[in-house]
Amino acid sequence: MKAPISWLQDFVKIDIPAEALADKLVHAGFEVEEIIREADAIKNVVTGRVLAMERHPNSDHLWICQINVKTATLQIVTGAQNVQVGDIVPVALDGAVLPDGKRIFNGELRGVKSLGMLCGGSELGLTDADYEGADVDGILILKPDTKVGVDINEILGRTDVILDVSVTANRPDCNSIWGIAREVGAVLHKTVKAPVTSYTATPERIFNLLDVQVADADLCPRYMAKAVKNIKICESPKIIKDRLRAVGIKPINNIVDITNYILIELGQPMHAFDYEKIAGHRIVVRRAEEGETITTLDNTTHNLDNDVLVIADAEKPLAVAGIMGGLDSGISDDTHTIIFESAKFARDNVRRTSRKLNLKSDSSARFEKGIDFLSQAIAIDRALTLIQTNGWGTIISGTIDTNMNAVKPRTLTVQYKKVNNILGIKVPTEKMVEILNSLQIKTVVKGKRLECQIPAYREDIEGANDLAEEIIRLYGYNKIKSTLFADASKQTMGGRDAFRTKEDLLKRILTAKGANEIITYSFISPKTFDILRLPKNDALRNAIPILNPLGEDVSIMRTTLVGSMLSIIGSNFSKNNKDGIFFETSKVFAPKALPLRYVRRGLRFLCAQRAA
Repeated sequence: MKAPISWLQDFVKIDIPAEALADKLVHAGFEVEEIIREADAIKNVVTGRVLAMERHPNSDHLWICQINVKTATLQIVTGAQNVQVGDIVPVALDGAVLPDGKRIFNGELRGVKSLGMLCGGSELGLTDADYEGADVDGILILKPDTKVGVDINEILGRTDVILDVSVTANRPDCNSIWGIAREVGAVLHKTVKAPVTSYTATPERIFNLLDVQVADADLCPRYMAKAVKNIKICESPKIIKDRLRAVGIKPINNIVDITNYILIELGQPMHAFDYEKIAGHRIVVRRAEEGETITTLDNTTHNLDNDVLVIADAEKPLAVAGIMGGLDSGISDDTHTIIFESAKFARDNVRRTSRKLNLKSDSSARFEKGIDFLSQAIAIDRALTLIQTNGWGTIISGTIDTNMNAVKPRTLTVQYKKVNNILGIKVPTEKMVEILNSLQIKTVVKGKRLECQIPAYREDIEGANDLAEEIIRLYGYNKIKSTLFADASKQTMGGRDAFRTKEDLLKRILTAKGANEIITYSFISPKTFDILRLPKNDALRNAIPILNPLGEDVSIMRTTLVGSMLSIIGSNFSKNNKDGIFFETSKVFAPKALPLRYVRRGLRFLCAQRAA
């Protein structure tokens, strides 16, 4: 997750250098992979004014220019034909570095000294979306009021410092600027502000414009929609474009940029539909029908089936839920009414659909990791705030919300003595309360217990162990000292039990006979049983299914080692290794009953086979 410091500053005051902040985040359990300074991409390039121009004596297309860069007047030779006296242009000085890694040095062009180089938009890695006129074939002509002798990064707004934070799988709430800001506030002991979500709406109601139905609530627990009329499609403000570019997103237009901006700022994917392209002015969240197709925004046509959740109108799919919108319902220059969508989709369904369609996006990445129930309302209100603040449309009152009571406060009560027992040290109770409150976990002491209100976005906190982890990562792992057991005399030497000893003996015997040990995965395909020609009622078919498998080939736990062994033999045969002895000693997994309630432990088997 790339987090520009300036963006974090919207939510929390940062008054220490980026390096110091990164160090504090690392100690709090977040790996900061890189500190990126935008200005490092372009070095020693300044603005300059063209004072004079004359033809090169040895060329019919080169110009000799006199350029004022405030501290000096430089002679620079250029072949560009769009430069005129009085223009302000980017000047790469001696030793300059450009985004592609190219370095510029003083030199000569056809016998005339050239003390630098005039730069075009492409040489600075710019397009018209970054700076008007950057796509012109020639030198980038800066605005007439641009100051001379200024670092080009200041003109382009590329002076930010970006923290590239590695977010662990259990913390999807930190896949956003606001999420990282909450952690920054905790480590710096600073107050964290909430996003600004304030706007006014017209008396007209969305319920008179649009009908929404969720046919598969298990795959879409919450769906919200808001309407905006009199939409003005235009270029986004510089601050939005700069921030999007800083995190690797190309600005497109104000409406698309808003959805991307919210995605990064709050971690909640959103989508905007052209209201006039919604047939019947009706949205249905349903499973796709067999044979349906959709052409997504990347101009790729996908064949759908009943396992794919879609956002549809009265006639056709409009979007693949949680992944990407359809090309036919997207925002265009003549759009004048839009519907904002903010929803929560089942992570396992999004993951399966993404793999099935080979379709990935920033939205699907976040839905796969998990989105809490509060994000939808905050995100859609934030989007409308940006619309109104910038004068881009008229907000229609009312909110379509299919699950307004989705969030129930969650309270976790644990003994603070138990937390200390888990940590192995004594953390003062008042310090526990202070740390948890700094993490937005409202905590009070009641008797010998901590009563904690868990925020909706902290789905990873389920028990005392989780609270202990939150406390120690901010209290400091360095507070845990290495010690011996209280009674060292009662310690025993390590060793292998009788079973392991016999297993090791068996392995030595088999390897002495020329056998090769193999190790295979515990996950197998259901087709394995058909390959083994097991009867339909065979007990070995009673396998434990994986809730979120990576694919059908690894969707169940093995009940026998034979299938894995045959796979290894087949692999060796395909590589013309037709002679060999293989063995494996490993666990199989035999449930007493399904759905799974109990697993017999210690089931360990040997499988051995000669390949030829």
